[in-house]
Amino acid sequence: MTAASSAAVAMALADAPAVSILCHVRPDADTIGSGLALGLALDRLGAKVEVAFPDTVALPDNLRGLPGSKLLVTEHDLIGHPVAVSVDAASLGRLDALAAAFSAATRTVTIDHHVSNDGFGDLDLIDPSADCTAVLVLSVLDELGVEIDVDIATCLYAGLVTDTGSFRWARAESFRIAGRLVDAGVDPRTLSRSLLDTHPFAWFGMVATVLGGATLVPEACDGEGLVYAVVDHATLSGMSWEESESLIDLVRTADEAEVAAVFKETAPSTWTVSLRSKRRVDLVPIATAHGGGGHRHASGYSDTGTVDRVVARLVGSL
Repeated sequence: MTAASSAAVAMALADAPAVSILCHVRPDADTIGSGLALGLALDRLGAKVEVAFPDTVALPDNLRGLPGSKLLVTEHDLIGHPVAVSVDAASLGRLDALAAAFSAATRTVTIDHHVSNDGFGDLDLIDPSADCTAVLVLSVLDELGVEIDVDIATCLYAGLVTDTGSFRWARAESFRIAGRLVDAGVDPRTLSRSLLDTHPFAWFGMVATVLGGATLVPEACDGEGLVYAVVDHATLSGMSWEESESLIDLVRTADEAEVAAVFKETAPSTWTVSLRSKRRVDLVPIATAHGGGGHRHASGYSDTGTVDRVVARLVGSL
């Protein structure tokens, strides 16, 4: 494991004849956008490229139209090339069933922005100060001398706009990068509507049910407050994964709570927990204590058990 610069990663990829680009489980726009942008660039340079994500859940509808989708292969069709790149995965475990293909590669590269990532590749380009993995991929593409055309720019913009909450918590550099991508031909209005502002009508009923059961724990986090909501398996099974992901951004708006959590029952007694904080609470130690990780203000973890026990474990740790 070696901390690497964008230049070092570019050098490792420049002459690679074949590359497997691996995205994390339950793929979002940053991992898929980063993977496809890098894949399109390497394909243009003459490499054989495959981009894959674990088949745990289907690719969200709003990501299927991103440019470069021709490079996507299923978990079972993955060849596993000698060079493997992990994009936006905070740990090897986040690659799920694809972890074996990553570990079997002759040369491995990780590109990520999660502060909890200790590095698990031969070369690790990890920068927690970056707003998203997509901007790190852009830095590699610049080192490769690849033109950022509209297709690559669209994939990168998808990661940037979603991981910054539509630029609500973006750093200044992200606005400059966004301008560059728009200049390359990205249609921000159409892409943002597709990624952030489009839901099936049934989503409204799910949101009403879940938010109606939200609970405020004002004494949590030394009086900073916690608000949480639960999405049980029956409710979640009627919705696509990406629709449930939007709930945390609604729950976190509660003025009385610094920390927000959404418990999602992905299978009976199996949960994923999304955490968000506003300003003062660092979520990384909390998520790490429960076996997860992430960023200071956006983290998560998995748990098992009854809803009462899973909720109690988090509340008790705060």
